[in-house]
Amino acid sequence: MSQPVAVPDPTKIALESRAKSLLNRPRRRLAATRFSEIGIYVALICCGLFSLLITVSIIGVLLTETTRFFQFDEVTLSNFLGSAEWTPNLGEPKSFGIWGLISGTLLVTGIAMAFALPLGLVTAIYLSEYAPRQIRNFLKPILEVLAGIPTVVYGFFALMTITPFLQWVHEGFNVYNAMSAGLAVGILCFPTVCSLAEDALQSVPKTLRDGALGLGGTRFDATVKVILPAALSGIISAFLLAVARAIGETMIVALAAGSRPQATLDPRNEIQTMTGFMVQMAGGDVSNFGTEYFSMYAVAFTLFLITLALTMMGNVVRGRFRETYE
Repeated sequence: MSQPVAVPDPTKIALESRAKSLLNRPRRRLAATRFSEIGIYVALICCGLFSLLITVSIIGVLLTETTRFFQFDEVTLSNFLGSAEWTPNLGEPKSFGIWGLISGTLLVTGIAMAFALPLGLVTAIYLSEYAPRQIRNFLKPILEVLAGIPTVVYGFFALMTITPFLQWVHEGFNVYNAMSAGLAVGILCFPTVCSLAEDALQSVPKTLRDGALGLGGTRFDATVKVILPAALSGIISAFLLAVARAIGETMIVALAAGSRPQATLDPRNEIQTMTGFMVQMAGGDVSNFGTEYFSMYAVAFTLFLITLALTMMGNVVRGRFRETYE
């Protein structure tokens, strides 16, 4: 009886041919390989040093000009840190109490976060856990469009739409008020919170969802008790980014909040934020050698310290939740 003829495997032949061709290629010299690796390493170090140099330069400029501000006779540190009267342009005696500007900044930020954080998180949960794929693919581009709208458009929207609506609801609202600016900033921050929180929820492994459902939990139980705690560090990062953007927002508050620094908790009143004052001073209406001009750098340095403190506190909180749930 004749033995069966072995048919060669085409896949095996192709792999062997590929391996022989790779082995027959001339190898790159070791020196050239090491040179390219060293070049990449040096380029990465230069990029990191460049970022560090920019940060140090910004801090140096702010610190230098702030020091010059406190060298004026009419400026004292006790007045700057212990007063809420900010009247650099109202004649003599001038007052440079930073708490009037800080109060307006925190008021607008608080209103914006009260609107953006809960609404953004609920929308992110819906898109990640409940929305069908077609709806999710439709809503995600809309959120990205909202994030790309220029802030000056939001400012005019607050001035021409939100403010008249608030005045129709209650007659106590001024033309320029903190509520209108805060809502517009909240609309600006809403896509950021929603998109980043949704990405954090999507990054939770599917095995955690399946385990929660396999133990008899509903989809709501899996979302609240398993998915949200597991994604909490990413959600906190989204919140921190939204807070930082709200504090540093300029054009919306410059157009809709007004230019009256005062320490108030009434959202119906006209206020001025730290960034709004810097825009006013940068308009060229004051001398570049006067106290008013250098006060802009003192306000900017104070804003930098506030943002830095919030970022450091947020990193501590985020790290704690990451150790607990991830």
